Amino acid sequence: MTGYVIAIIGIALCVFACGCGSAIGLYKTGQAGAGVLAENPKKFSKVLVFVVLPATNGIYGFVMAILAQSYLPGITTIEQGLSLMFALMPLTIVGFVAAIYQAKCSVASIYAIAKDESLSGKLLLFPAMIETYTILALVVSILLLAVV
Repeated sequence: MTGYVIAIIGIALCVFACGCGSAIGLYKTGQAGAGVLAENPKKFSKVLVFVVLPATNGIYGFVMAILAQSYLPGITTIEQGLSLMFALMPLTIVGFVAAIYQAKCSVASIYAIAKDESLSGKLLLFPAMIETYTILALVVSILLLAVV
């Protein structure tokens, strides 16, 4: 196995993990959102933000893949391939896990909006705090790419 192949595996894992985390999260928030909207369709705009929030992690994985692929032509050794793969690990792991937990937090917020929609602005803070850690992982992965 060459360093180039290892680097491609790292990029693919990052996109796969972030995308799967987002898909699982969107499944959970979509179910909750559909339930609330079945009761009161007028809450659509308040619920929509919480439903789509877990999708951001998949977008971050895609952006990281675009950034990382520009390093592929310079990968000639196994060590360089491993370096690129491990540079992507912060976002790969955090992107997957955070999307799922962000969805769980968003689902709770969606249910709270069903009871009192005036809380939506305040409730947005909770899943947004989880988003912070995904952004930090994205930044760390970008910084690590700079030294590959």
